Amino acid sequence: MSNIIDAVEHYSALVDLSRPSLYISLVSISASPIVWNIIGRNEYKNHTLTKLIGARTACSILGTAIFLAGLLRDVLYKIALHDQPQYRLPYPIQTILAWIIFGTGNFLVAISYYQLGFYGTFCGDYFGILKEERVTSFPYNWLDNPMYIGAKMCFIGAALWYERPVGLLISLYVHLVYSVALHYEGPFTDMIYSNVKNEKYSQ
Repeated sequence: MSNIIDAVEHYSALVDLSRPSLYISLVSISASPIVWNIIGRNEYKNHTLTKLIGARTACSILGTAIFLAGLLRDVLYKIALHDQPQYRLPYPIQTILAWIIFGTGNFLVAISYYQLGFYGTFCGDYFGILKEERVTSFPYNWLDNPMYIGAKMCFIGAALWYERPVGLLISLYVHLVYSVALHYEGPFTDMIYSNVKNEKYSQ
């Protein structure tokens, strides 16, 4: 029993649950997928923003807001990490592995953005701004959701680089949030492209 108590005390010392920055970071991680899914679905069904300012302008504004929110999320994550206890890691893990994971994550995000373009990345399909067909070239021929995977890898890499165990817990939360988002986004995007394909065949 004493071993269990010692283990709990040891691991609880690695995460400070009293820090507000931890919860602010978690909220910022949750906020963007919730907001862009609500706005995107409303736009697809009701064309609220499209009627006001046009599809491309509306999507550009939403995309810029999502991008800036992502930068803010990353800043808040870094603040949360620095507010937490540090756990020294061996050099190969703290530096080499951290950079491999972080670098690979950024590469996946960057190459995904290149393949999708601005509108493909930032909800263009909800605004009726579609590609001729869904992207299936690298990295999409290897991974279903490379941009989400890359983002998660960046969180993990930063946690190792800054040697903050809480970062791994936050990364797990990121995985859960993105998994829920994909549960709704994936089928909805499939439905959009399926409808477009059916319309082409019916013409």
